Amino acid sequence: MSRTPTPRTPAPRTLGAFRRDQLAIAALFCFLGFQYATWVSRLPALKDRFGLDETRLGLLLMVCGVGAAVSFPLVARLMRQLGSRRLALWSALVLAAVLPALSAAGSYPLVLLVVFVDGVAVGCLNVAMNAQGAALEARYGRAAMAQLHATFSAGSLAAALLASGMNLVTHTVSAHFAVAAALLLLLLAAARPRLSADEQAPGSEREEAAGKAEASEEGAARGTAKTVRRFAGASRAALWLGCAMVFGTVTEGAMNDWSALYLTAETGASGQLAPLGIAVVSVMMVLARLLGDGWRSRLGDARVVHVGSVVAGTGLGLALAAGGTWPALIGFACVGLGMATVTPCLYVAAAAEGPRTLALVAAMGTTGLLAGPALIGFVAGRTDLTVGMAVVAASALLVSVSARRVTWRKQAVAAPAGGGAGPNVDGVA
Repeated sequence: MSRTPTPRTPAPRTLGAFRRDQLAIAALFCFLGFQYATWVSRLPALKDRFGLDETRLGLLLMVCGVGAAVSFPLVARLMRQLGSRRLALWSALVLAAVLPALSAAGSYPLVLLVVFVDGVAVGCLNVAMNAQGAALEARYGRAAMAQLHATFSAGSLAAALLASGMNLVTHTVSAHFAVAAALLLLLLAAARPRLSADEQAPGSEREEAAGKAEASEEGAARGTAKTVRRFAGASRAALWLGCAMVFGTVTEGAMNDWSALYLTAETGASGQLAPLGIAVVSVMMVLARLLGDGWRSRLGDARVVHVGSVVAGTGLGLALAAGGTWPALIGFACVGLGMATVTPCLYVAAAAEGPRTLALVAAMGTTGLLAGPALIGFVAGRTDLTVGMAVVAASALLVSVSARRVTWRKQAVAAPAGGGAGPNVDGVA
C-alpha cells in the first residue's frame, strides 16, 4: 500500500513569500521616509538660499500640506482606476523627480509649486502603501504594520545620515538631491516585482454581506435602523481616531521639519550636529517599532497609545524648559520612543473599522504630517521656535486625550497571525 507523504514545504514557502512581500511593501515606507526627510533636512540651506523667514518657511510647508489635502478626494478615484500597486509606483516616481526639481527651482514661487506637487504625491503614496500593508496582513493572516512603519523611520534616519555626510563633502544641494534621487529609484526598482496585485479592500466584502444579511433577515426597517446606528458609530470612531492621528503626525512631522532649525537657532548647535535631531528621533522610532508588537501583546493597543503619547509630550516639554542642545536631543529621543507605535496602532484600529475609515484616517494623518509643521512655523514667526516646539509637546499629549474617547477591544497581536475586532467609541458596537 502506498502512502502519500505529508507535505512539509507549504508553511516555509508561505512564510518566505510573506517575508518577501513584506520587504517589498517596506521598501515603499522606507522610500517615503527617505524622500521626505531628504528635502526637509536641507531646509536651513533653502532658507538661506531664498532669504526666508520663519513665516515664509512655514508657508512653504503649508503648501505641501495643501497639496496632500487636495489629493484626498482624488485618492479613491485613483485607487479604482490605477489600483494601489500602480498608484504607489507612479506617485513614487513623482516623489523621486521632486528632489532634482526642487534643487533646480530658481525662485520662491517655483519652490512652492514643486512642494505642492510633492504634497499631492505624498498623499497618494501614503494611502496606497498602507492599503498594500492592510492587504498583506489580510492575505497572510500575520501582523506586519508596526514593522512596516519602522522602515519609514529607517528611511528618515538614512536620509539624515546621508545629509550629514554630504554636508561634509559638499554644501551643494543639487549634488545631494541627485544622489538621493538615484537611491530612491534603486529602492523602487527593488520593490516593484513583489508588490501585490490589487484586490478588494479588506473588510469591504464583509461589510456588504452584513448589510445584505440584515436587510433580508430582519426586514428593511430594522436593517435600516441598524445600518444608521453602525454608520453613526463608525463616523464617531473615525473622528476620534482621525483626531489622534492628526495630533500624532503633527508631532512626528514637526520633529522632522523643525528639529534641525531648533538646534541651530535656539541652542547654538553647529550645522553638522543639527541633522542629528532627526537622526535621534528616527533611531528611537526604529528600535521602538521593531519591539512594538511585543508591547502591544503585553499592554494592549490602548495603553501603548496613552503611555507613548504622554512620554513624548512630557519628555519634550521638560527638555524645552531645561534648554540646551543635549536636553533637546534627550527630549527628541522621548518623542521618538513615545510616538513610535502610536501611528501603527491607529492604522490597525482604523483598518478594523473598515476601508472607508482607513482611508479617512490615513488622509488626516498625511494632513497632520505635512500641514501641522507649517502651524509651528507660524507660531514661531510670531513668538519664537521654543514656543513652537511647545505646541508640538501639547500635540503629543492631545493624542492621549483623543484616544481615550475610543473604547479599544483587545486584539491578538502577540503571534504573527493578526486579527481581532476594531475599536468602538463610547461603547457603541
